[in-house]
Amino acid sequence: MTRLKVGDVVEVRSEEEILATLDEKGELDSLPFMPEMRRFCGRRLVVHKVAHKLCDTISGTGMRRMEDTVHLAEARCDGAAHGGCQTACSLYWKEAWLRRAEPGEPEPPVPDRPRRSLPLLEVNTRREPGPGGEERFRCQATELLRAAPERLPFKNLEQYVTDVRTGNAGVLSTARTLFFGLFNRVQAASRRLPRRLRFRGGLSWGFVGPGPNSGATPTAASDLKPGELVRVRSKEEIVATLNGERFNRGLGFEEEMARYCGKVARVQARVERCIDEKTGRMLEMRNPCIVLERVVCAGVYKANCPREFLPFWREIWLERVGEPERGRDGGLERGRDGGLE
Repeated sequence: MTRLKVGDVVEVRSEEEILATLDEKGELDSLPFMPEMRRFCGRRLVVHKVAHKLCDTISGTGMRRMEDTVHLAEARCDGAAHGGCQTACSLYWKEAWLRRAEPGEPEPPVPDRPRRSLPLLEVNTRREPGPGGEERFRCQATELLRAAPERLPFKNLEQYVTDVRTGNAGVLSTARTLFFGLFNRVQAASRRLPRRLRFRGGLSWGFVGPGPNSGATPTAASDLKPGELVRVRSKEEIVATLNGERFNRGLGFEEEMARYCGKVARVQARVERCIDEKTGRMLEMRNPCIVLERVVCAGVYKANCPREFLPFWREIWLERVGEPERGRDGGLERGRDGGLE
């Protein structure tokens, strides 16, 4: 059972201590310790979420159980050792790699020295080459089904108790996600009925239906840059750009993303390359995607999954907005919907 809770301050152990916990694959309990994580060694960080479960985005089996693992605040993968992947996944940290910092304990200085090469970690960032010698990668995201081999059924109530106990979610938000899960299961069962008997077509909560496009889906290039303010277009506008499987040129739009429709956010980055979790291939995007600041998959419709993916957005799903006026105190004034304008 995970001993840490959200808000706990921990210190990432030294490289030597962490290496002593790893096997010949550079893993602990089938979870890789990656070169991108070395820069956090010796630093104090705060537990952001307890990673006692995760949603399976590789084979779509639902939730999986994870043991003795947490996510730390401001600790995302920068892809430096994985071909410059821009997915920016929230890193997984085994408790064995961390030490709880006691209240009032002074923070030790982080050694300022060049990092030597660690072949064990570096060689394990690659898989066997694909057909024609294609480079393929190996990272925490590609190995999650091995690190979390046990399925966690929706009806397992212990997971929701753990959500509340660890601080991952409050009682009301947990009750809400349980309601959504039950509703979605009823909707899935109703899809076997004639269409006229289904509630809202049998769609899951969030009600993102299939798009109208049967061929190539529309695109737009607005050349958005990091730092610009954008508004996420309405759900109706976005659905109009999708095909029958809710994709726009290979990129999906789903209910968790629809929660941000109408909201204003700042562009964090343009994404041009990312690792395919299933194959380890590096995907080069013909149409770059956008990542928005403080916009994550919060797991509201996914049993409180704590992974907090950064959703990818097509530029056609976003519209530029002007910079907000400054309030009297110099802060940004809020918009009519309560979001930051």
